[in-house]
Amino acid sequence: MTILDLIIKKRDGQSLSEEEIRYLINEYNEGRLPDYQMGVLLMAIYFRGLSAKETNALTLALAESGEMLNFDSLPKLVLDKHSSGGVGDTTTLVLAPLVAAAGGPVAKISGRGLGFTGGTIDKLESIPGFHVHLPVERFMELVKENNLAIMAQTESLTPAEGKLYALRDVTGTVENISLIAASIMSKKIAAGAHAILLDVKTGRGAFMQSREEAFELAEILVRIGKDMDRRIVSVVTDMNQPLGYAVGNALEVNEAVSVLKGEGPGDIEELSLILGGYMLALGGTARNTEEGREKVTRLLHNGSALQKFREMVRCQGGDDGFIDDPSLLPQAAYSEELIASKGGYIREIDAKRIGNISVMLGAGRTVKNEELDLAAGIILHRKVGGEIQQGEPLATVYGNDREKVGVAARALDSAFTMGKEKLEEMPPLIYGVVPPFPS
Repeated sequence: MTILDLIIKKRDGQSLSEEEIRYLINEYNEGRLPDYQMGVLLMAIYFRGLSAKETNALTLALAESGEMLNFDSLPKLVLDKHSSGGVGDTTTLVLAPLVAAAGGPVAKISGRGLGFTGGTIDKLESIPGFHVHLPVERFMELVKENNLAIMAQTESLTPAEGKLYALRDVTGTVENISLIAASIMSKKIAAGAHAILLDVKTGRGAFMQSREEAFELAEILVRIGKDMDRRIVSVVTDMNQPLGYAVGNALEVNEAVSVLKGEGPGDIEELSLILGGYMLALGGTARNTEEGREKVTRLLHNGSALQKFREMVRCQGGDDGFIDDPSLLPQAAYSEELIASKGGYIREIDAKRIGNISVMLGAGRTVKNEELDLAAGIILHRKVGGEIQQGEPLATVYGNDREKVGVAARALDSAFTMGKEKLEEMPPLIYGVVPPFPS
């Protein structure tokens, strides 16, 4: 069959074989399948969907399009964690050193911000001197020596996935759930982890805005992982309001350090401890999630996790002085407060609105490879359920463009929904786990 025959085959709702999918991905990766044809194929997949077998084949073809890391020589199972994207989600910066301090090797290849959602690599680049681009050999050495390394995706890992994602971004085919799953899991498989925790966000500040979509994605990811012989669990978590109080790269790094010092915020600490319990149980470092949570809680409170974070920063070329002196992080020239025009209780905070305003400030990108203002962002002073008096600050906006800061502060008011009555029930952090995981 020719490439055109395969496009027509999928257009007409037929399934592609593993060999056909591998052929298409290889041809595209080598530049022999032009963007206009692959774009048409993606649109056919968007409308016709992929079977479980096709999704597995696509995942493997993308993973094998470049270098495949192998940690089989390590005596312990190597762990990885992925978040499907959120606002103020600094969990990785807390969770990874927690798990590593507990003896679980963490090999994390992270991405940059996408749309209104933040990226771990952008946050780490706000640390003076921190190297996110590591040779693969050095990355693997750090995992073996220190139980922890976080780096940016390289051109040698899943190159076809990078090309395919860029094309999906400009052809209106990002949201197909099988394509999302194959994109995520191909990078996890190529990165060599034996056990994977997936944090699937749902709500206004997530790509999966409905819980039904989030659980569907969680189930597909778990199925792919199991078919690829990985230990895997998906946790569906809330992203209707931002996690923590900080949104923006340097602001979030500083907040992550606060959590590692035992100074909150409570929602990031709670979620990190829960996910840490799952990761240790997945990797066999704990007998179950309860024991895993007890371990990471102890390591958070005795300073071991903070020390592991310091170690990671130093090993990747960073100056860890910012941990004790936050002024060493990028600082904004301008700030402006959003003042509450009336008193009451905060019933909702629109995470997507907050994320989009942070992008406007320069904390996220509107076009590919745009340079960020690493100091820009927003600090919330109240969360959902909190009470505020008229005239008190709801949030503070930071940036290096005075005009943008003023516009953002005014626009931010629409992200808050107020009420006179106190909420009877606080929104949950976690909606469920796939598969149901033994405690």
